[in-house]
Amino acid sequence: MDRLLLLKRCAQNIREKALPLIAKPEAAETYGRGAGGDQMKKIDLVAEKALIEVLEKNEASCTLISEECGTKKIGPKPSEHYLVTDPIDGTTNAIRGLPFVATSLATSETKNINDIDTALVSDLLHNITYTAIRGKGAYRNEQKIKPSIISSLKEAVIGMDLGTPKKKELTPHFIALLQKTKHLRHLGANALEICYVADGATDAFIDVRGKLRVTDVAAAYRILLEAGGTMSTPKGKKLDAPLTPNQTVSFIATANKKLHEVVRRFFI
Repeated sequence: MDRLLLLKRCAQNIREKALPLIAKPEAAETYGRGAGGDQMKKIDLVAEKALIEVLEKNEASCTLISEECGTKKIGPKPSEHYLVTDPIDGTTNAIRGLPFVATSLATSETKNINDIDTALVSDLLHNITYTAIRGKGAYRNEQKIKPSIISSLKEAVIGMDLGTPKKKELTPHFIALLQKTKHLRHLGANALEICYVADGATDAFIDVRGKLRVTDVAAAYRILLEAGGTMSTPKGKKLDAPLTPNQTVSFIATANKKLHEVVRRFFI
């Protein structure tokens, strides 16, 4: 089956099964720790089960790489394809009823983030889906997207994830940047925030905590690059990260190269 069509079917089933749990007390029921190290919530497990249902129904062959189950082989030839997922990106938002929750899905023929060939990030509450196929651009609900051309920190809308126990270590970098930045945002679903950079809604998203897993960003990484944006390590290198459930990344994602260099100077 066409990979993008398969990802769309997976996302639709996840949406149908997860939406009834949004803001419900049972969504927060815990079931031990997943492969990524976080507590597994009921809504995460329901979403992952919905994904696997579609893969098995469509007789797909892949190695599933997920925050919850870890690495799971599906079908007769699982080593030929990899499917990297965070079935619920923004679990805390989903539990609390905050309307910023997504599903992230990406495929690759190797276990490296740079080889992601097909990507989908679906906003579960607003019926918005971002997609990309390597070399064919990025789309929001089938409309081609591109990032903004803003390069001034005074004009830019900048997203940052500051949720880390390493605040003292990172504070000097962030304070310097915050003093130059007028518009700051953090919405709580990082894959979706990167897609907002891809379609020009925001201008940059920064996560240098070394905490975010590659499963969270694999799809959004491809979408942003295909849209024409820039995403690298804080040192300006490619995100040369293996696709494993507990691999973490730090990155600066921006709408354009000029803004990227402006932001990156604060973290050198």
